[in-house]
Amino acid sequence: MSDRKIRTDGSGATVTGRLRRNVEGLTLEDVGLYVALLLMAGFYLVPIESGLVTSIKTGTAILETAPFAPPGSAGFTLEKWQTAIDALVRGMGNSLLYAVPATVISAAVGSLTAYGLTIPDWKVSYKAPLLAIIISGIFIPYQAVLVPLTQFWSQWVQLVQHLSFVWALGVPDDYAGIIELVITHVAYGIPICTLLFRTYYKNLSEEMIESARLDGASLRRVYQRIVLPLSGPMFAVVLIYQFTQIWNDLLFTLVLVSTESSPAAPVVLILAGLGTSMEGQDFALRMAGAFFAALPTLAVYIFFGDEFAEGVAA
Repeated sequence: MSDRKIRTDGSGATVTGRLRRNVEGLTLEDVGLYVALLLMAGFYLVPIESGLVTSIKTGTAILETAPFAPPGSAGFTLEKWQTAIDALVRGMGNSLLYAVPATVISAAVGSLTAYGLTIPDWKVSYKAPLLAIIISGIFIPYQAVLVPLTQFWSQWVQLVQHLSFVWALGVPDDYAGIIELVITHVAYGIPICTLLFRTYYKNLSEEMIESARLDGASLRRVYQRIVLPLSGPMFAVVLIYQFTQIWNDLLFTLVLVSTESSPAAPVVLILAGLGTSMEGQDFALRMAGAFFAALPTLAVYIFFGDEFAEGVAA
């Protein structure tokens, strides 16, 4: 008897028999659903495949082949990836300098704010207006604050002058823009973080929290011992969302850092000019740079993937 026939799924049934029963049990609606899902997956994956294939093509191969077609042995090269990595590695470090602290701070403050607006017993006449003011920050477009934001940092705060002792240590004063980006993204991220956490906290067990309060636990201890340990899934959602938004933001970066030649230029600012010259666009270089710049966000999704799914489903 062949090995294929004697393998079982643990319950005594052969694997081939189980698969046959599953296939025979499919309805026309099931087949249509699977076909639709495959078409949707292909629709979303073809642009990614085209970009990835383009990034490993020579200039001649790009002109002579379709965007989604493989380059072939003669048209294959990793030179564009090496060039992109050399050009963007400094910007990756600069982006991490403000994306990581801005993400963590906005998530932490959003959690505390949402807790304060959900669990403690306030008068509704106080809680509702304060919540409305905080949530309204979500609807303020970036473009509407560019002028006051520039005036705030350049005329009122003037970090370059206040941190002169830091620049005296040899740190370029361009890094004042990194500090400005951290604070700006924290301020802009608190409203959405608060909304997400408040939605999550409203679904927590009221009996559990009331029991802790009856046992004499203070608001701070309730948050530390009960609410915070249960907030892991929503922290994953907020961290992924905030990190992605901050990492990919170009508008605030253009305003606060200005030029890609700056020592503090983030990766999105350098990427915007990568592969662009008087001779035209170097599509392979731009594609390689885009995929390289997306690696940190992909890593965050993979690292928090399970908690993210649980938080979204909550």
